[in-house]
Amino acid sequence: MTSPTFKQLTDYFIAAGANDVAHTKKSYIAHAIGVHNDLRAWGCSDELCRAAMFHSIYGTELFQDFTLPLEKRDEVAELIGERAERLAFWNCFMDRSTLDACAKRGTPPFIIRNRVTGEEAELSTEDFDDLCRIHLCDWLEQVARADHWDYRREAYRNMAERLGGIALESYDRVFASEPAV
Repeated sequence: MTSPTFKQLTDYFIAAGANDVAHTKKSYIAHAIGVHNDLRAWGCSDELCRAAMFHSIYGTELFQDFTLPLEKRDEVAELIGERAERLAFWNCFMDRSTLDACAKRGTPPFIIRNRVTGEEAELSTEDFDDLCRIHLCDWLEQVARADHWDYRREAYRNMAERLGGIALESYDRVFASEPAV
């Protein structure tokens, strides 16, 4: 697979009508680009950065303002790669409590449940860690704008500690900016 250009990725959002959708006090495309760029700054692979940009393309538990139809999964996979699309899909459709439980336990098996179908999937350690990277980075990019500092804080902390390094540093830096109550 030839890696798509950044312009091809953003053009897809625009063609799909996702560019003007509001998301945490900015546009959805700006948030998606922010998550992509943050993971790039973390030193992640192109594949993971593409997954990060498409992390909520099908909607999520909380974000339903834009949902690309699942009939487009093959098209998205063709653009960003099969693994990147699969990670984006799971970020969109996971029951977040199953991710949180796995992050808290910290050891395999990493079983994530689809919040719509109830289907369960066992993720490899690599896929689980990359899903945690995407999910954590997504929240860190928007938490200050969302102003929901306590939303799943323990789970995000567990992910940051599991990943360590830049993920933990980023978590600590973002949460150090939390306004005093």
